[in-house]
Amino acid sequence: MAERGTTGGARAVERCRTLGRAPYSDMEGGLFRAWLSSSFVAAQKAVAGWMADAGMDVATDPATNLIGRYEGTQDGPALMIGSHLDSVRDGGFYDGPLGIMLGIEAVAALKAQDRRLPFPIEIIAFGDEEGSRFPAAMLTSRAVAGTLEDYSLEMTDAEGVTLRQALQGFPADTALDAARHAPALAYLEAHIEQGPVLEAEGLALGVVTGIAAQLRYRLTVSGKAGHAGTTSMSLRNDALASAAEIILLVERTARAGAEDLVATVGFIDAKPGAANIIPGRVDMTLDVRALDPSVRDGAASVILDGAQTIAQRRDVRLTAEQIHDLPASPCDAGLADTLATVLEQQGHSPRRLASGAGHDAMVMEALCPTAMVFIRCRGGVSHNPQEHVEIQDAEAALQAILGFLDKLEVTHDA
Repeated sequence: MAERGTTGGARAVERCRTLGRAPYSDMEGGLFRAWLSSSFVAAQKAVAGWMADAGMDVATDPATNLIGRYEGTQDGPALMIGSHLDSVRDGGFYDGPLGIMLGIEAVAALKAQDRRLPFPIEIIAFGDEEGSRFPAAMLTSRAVAGTLEDYSLEMTDAEGVTLRQALQGFPADTALDAARHAPALAYLEAHIEQGPVLEAEGLALGVVTGIAAQLRYRLTVSGKAGHAGTTSMSLRNDALASAAEIILLVERTARAGAEDLVATVGFIDAKPGAANIIPGRVDMTLDVRALDPSVRDGAASVILDGAQTIAQRRDVRLTAEQIHDLPASPCDAGLADTLATVLEQQGHSPRRLASGAGHDAMVMEALCPTAMVFIRCRGGVSHNPQEHVEIQDAEAALQAILGFLDKLEVTHDA
């Protein structure tokens, strides 16, 4: 752990690194923290201790989110600061946890000054943002925002465990019923950029203007398995070769589109998976994003229509199931202006940029005004063990959060 006297930014970074190791990871030699796993439970326990040390009352809501509350001098809507605790497989240390740790450090700084703001502060560690275990993302923030409608307790993970089974022993063992009915003042999220813009421009921080719209599909290509040595090429119904052509179509379509349009096949599973058998089935995902929803939807339509054409020509069957649809989410203009002012006053360029990656903030926008600050990450690398944040950048983000709190206090009292 960080030594006494270490800055809050350094402590936040060190705690993220601590959470990247056993018992807080489900894989050896790397980080994978799936929602509701044993490593997730261990990480929640550690974070709950850090929240308590910072002077917060700690609880877990019915959607398994961990919440630390620091009371204000007045009753009223709380400012929520948060991010997610789960991670992708073989991921980096900072995607998600850094925002939580910086929120804890902001409260710790207030406690050290024996200071309370006119409004309560709640630090929230969302359980599932990545879709780290089940085939849907942001389940727990959607539960809080009251927008979780399209989910089933019978959905299964890769091992065939249902969500209902995984929730046994948690407060939410029957439903993710955590809709927040009390008003919230705002939601603030600090997050690594997960892109190269800030580093390319020599900037530590940036103000997020909004988050791109996302579509995600589960695609299944069904062909005919056969002997690799005895089935001639002209008689094959190769599901994997068909999938490969579809993947190239995905890439071509995105490259030919708007600058912010991206499309990805991030998961593929060919069956039966033997060297001497022609693949008879391929399951894969399709993820399409753009800041303009019409651009996103148009590209998805081109891809799916083209994929069906490929399937028909190759005499295989293609099914496409939409599993994720998140609209573009603009950050609150007034809060973005406040963050930009804080950055400028603290000696930073008030750089504004949009996010191509999804964040819990895009879900929380349905509940209250949202704001995000991006933190430079080395090489723009994320979802990768090489993910790296400089301590001085984390400290700059912490100071920006504290400056943001100061501005909200003045506005609240005005």
